[in-house]
Amino acid sequence: MSYTAKFNKTLSALALGCSAALFAPAALLVTPLAAHAAPASQLPDFAELVEKTGPAVVNIRTTEKARVQQGFPGFDDDDAQEFFRRFFGIPLPRQQQPGPNQRRRNQPQAEEEVPRGVGSGFIISADGYVLTNAHVIDGADEVYVKLTDKREFKAKVVGLDKRTDVAVVKIEGNNLPRLTIGDSNKIRVGEWVIAIGSPFDLDNTVTAGIISAKARDTGDYLPLIQTDVAVNPGNSGGPLINMRGEVIGINSQIYSRSGGYMGISFAVPIDEAMRVVDQLKSTGKVSRGRLGVQISDVTKEVAESLNLPKAHGAQVRRVEPNTPADKAGLKAGDIILKFNGAAIEKSSDLPRLVGNTKPGTKSTLSVWRGGAARDITLVLTEMESDKVNKRDSGKNKGEHAANALGLVVSDLSEAQKSELKVNGGVVVDGVDGPAARADLRPGDVILQVNNAEIRDAKQFNALVAKLDTKRAAAVLVLRGGSSQFVSIKPQAAQ
Repeated sequence: MSYTAKFNKTLSALALGCSAALFAPAALLVTPLAAHAAPASQLPDFAELVEKTGPAVVNIRTTEKARVQQGFPGFDDDDAQEFFRRFFGIPLPRQQQPGPNQRRRNQPQAEEEVPRGVGSGFIISADGYVLTNAHVIDGADEVYVKLTDKREFKAKVVGLDKRTDVAVVKIEGNNLPRLTIGDSNKIRVGEWVIAIGSPFDLDNTVTAGIISAKARDTGDYLPLIQTDVAVNPGNSGGPLINMRGEVIGINSQIYSRSGGYMGISFAVPIDEAMRVVDQLKSTGKVSRGRLGVQISDVTKEVAESLNLPKAHGAQVRRVEPNTPADKAGLKAGDIILKFNGAAIEKSSDLPRLVGNTKPGTKSTLSVWRGGAARDITLVLTEMESDKVNKRDSGKNKGEHAANALGLVVSDLSEAQKSELKVNGGVVVDGVDGPAARADLRPGDVILQVNNAEIRDAKQFNALVAKLDTKRAAAVLVLRGGSSQFVSIKPQAAQ
């Protein structure tokens, strides 16, 4: 064989060897991926789950009765004339003026049922008990429940509990579809769940995701379930359902900087919710124990300075007078380590344990004071229960009567101020007259009137009492994360 032939034969052998070396790793890489790929049959199929549970999920719409008159919201005729003159340069045709002895504000105004909001809920019994969020129905005059078969019922409010955001309403029916109650104590982080509800009033919308965390401390009286299931306005009150078709939570909150879904949502654990439901069905309210202390977490630095073995418990910041804590001798600076034998790991554990204890119960606190633990015995009193806000608050008397703007307000709690990132303001509990015509609603927050910033309800009502009834007031209203001025003309005392 010639030298050239031998050289060509060697090149051919090398080429075949290189080809084998190049292609062999590719084959090896493909094989493990294929081996780990999940067949389609192992991926979650939600279709049968939705068919099974969907009919028991309902749409809830609420309405309110507002006194209305012709014209523009927040404007009387004089206001409208001035508005059109300034901005459009044209006069607005005037209606016939009332006589000298006729005052327009004293003329009877028609009450009209107007839409207030929409939410979701689900049926928990064949005879028509429906579970939803308290904030979905709070302040409504009427509640309507619509099923997937398009039947609509006028519902009766059985009761609501704002502290856990749980409410029960009742519709008249028999053999209604219902959901099975699961066990939220058995949920696992990472398991698949679905939410069904009416986001943006789109009935029976289904979204899916996984449980992201358990026992998230975002509420005073219960830890919430965190998920990545898409939840938006209108989903509130709808069920969070596991793959067995059981309700494990009530979709209640979202974390958002835009007002819409941003990948984090929260649900009330169904075990906690059903404890509330039982009390609402039997008495219409929730009875909770009250201790009478303001508390905070124990930091590592505080624990070390007090010779605590670790940073745990609830530090007493203030003892409220004439409360069980005050009568038992608790002091500011005490560290509450246990309640009836249950350890307090963080301060949020204490109000949950106390709240779940029946008022009148003799209880024992383990308290760290002066470098040593001691037991203190006391009897819990009852915490004031929530009251349903109604739009007819203008008919109430005394301190709850509507002011000249037609508003009933209350102070913001420190937690609400922190959440809203405001230093002051008042929350609207009820509206009537001018405020109703300006479309203010319970839950709105008032930050300013004309050029005066609002600190609390007492200052607000005093300020409103001094307003000129001949001029509209500029009221800065915070709603849904945004604020704007609303023009409201105060009414004279009648």
